[in-house]
Amino acid sequence: MTTVSASDELAQAAFTFLQEQLEDAQRACITSSFQAEDVAVVHMARQIRPEIPVLFLETGYHFPETLTYRDRIAAEWNLNLVNVEPEITVAEQESKFGILNQTAPDRCCGLRKVEPLFRALGGYTTWVTGLRREQSKTRANLQPREFFTLPTGHILAKLSPLAEWTTRDVWRYAEQNNIPLLPLYDKGYTSIGCAPCTSLPFDPEDARSGRWSGRKVECGIHLQAK
Repeated sequence: MTTVSASDELAQAAFTFLQEQLEDAQRACITSSFQAEDVAVVHMARQIRPEIPVLFLETGYHFPETLTYRDRIAAEWNLNLVNVEPEITVAEQESKFGILNQTAPDRCCGLRKVEPLFRALGGYTTWVTGLRREQSKTRANLQPREFFTLPTGHILAKLSPLAEWTTRDVWRYAEQNNIPLLPLYDKGYTSIGCAPCTSLPFDPEDARSGRWSGRKVECGIHLQAK
């Protein structure tokens, strides 16, 4: 029995889509930053596949609140949490290259997010995300089901069941299903990543305007979809 509110047609449609897509998926995973939309998708996916691996990018730069919240949700929901780590530690990276999140944020994201995730995704055929079109212009053409090609040539089915959702839809779903959200939202953050590259939004019309001091809007992962 699903706990998705049947009175919400949007939520029911997303759940049904995900259920149909995961039914025959051989090796599926879901990535989660433990922001609101990601937690909503995890909430749906675990009802369909309770043991689905939940991949979290452990960059070494996260807010303490994010890690505490991750551990809380993972424990309460009995998630199959997989912490995906870079090949080198923060200390090793800073010793070798300096503070890349200040001098070369693209390279920092590449080392600590993009490359580790792409290595991890090589073991799967289906990838579930919490991406939404509303989040940024770079995601405006997002489709619920796309194909994603890794640098190795490995192709995955990439699922974004919340593609059409607004922020209000996400928060409504959380409220209807009694899902606690990351406490950083209460401090005014609207898009949350690594602490050094996340600030309060400076544009009230752009939830991601607080990311990377406005220098970019993507870490690089989702710009390579095919």
